[in-house]
Amino acid sequence: MSGLILTIAQQKGGSGKTTLSAHLATALAYANMRVAVLDCDPQGSLGEWLEERESRLGADSTGLTFRTASGWGARREAKSLSRDHDAVVIDTPPKSDTEARPAIEVGHLVVVPVQPSPMDVWACGSTIELARAEKTATLLVLNRVPPRAAITDEMTEALAEIDSKLAKTRIGNRVGFAGAMNLGLTIMDTDPSGKGAKEITSLRKEVVKAAKAAAK
Repeated sequence: MSGLILTIAQQKGGSGKTTLSAHLATALAYANMRVAVLDCDPQGSLGEWLEERESRLGADSTGLTFRTASGWGARREAKSLSRDHDAVVIDTPPKSDTEARPAIEVGHLVVVPVQPSPMDVWACGSTIELARAEKTATLLVLNRVPPRAAITDEMTEALAEIDSKLAKTRIGNRVGFAGAMNLGLTIMDTDPSGKGAKEITSLRKEVVKAAKAAAK
């Protein structure tokens, strides 16, 4: 049986897509799953993070297989990786339907990180439409959520009007995420008992459940 293919996509840049990809992939690996990460973003930030991680922890200690692909090659590479892994996490480029479409089409689930701002909410619509056209399930994730911000509730209401499931888990706006990424680590490594790590673990469970349901 092939593994789950999880595509992280958002047309708007700066949504925290790569950080979420790295943390979700690591959370899956920490749950004893065989995980591959596929970087389709030309910026290559996910690959740079993994290189730093391997230099710190050792190439055989990350629990992650890494590949790169672009365009239609992403679909072929994802399918190939899914044969030998329990999960494949794909980081896609922003602002490019052409580049993102194959990764969205091959996914069992498209995870769409959305910051609680009107611009992010507006931007996620095109990603949802693209996934719908490819008949791929979606899961909206409120990301970089500031504490006690009234606009978060407003944006949650706006997202409820979009034809997509919204994750119960919210990822907080914590400096620990960026700090860990700069070291080739995750917040689960630097603060394993903290709120950020608990949020990622909760999201991992939601994502796996939604992807398995979509894969049936």
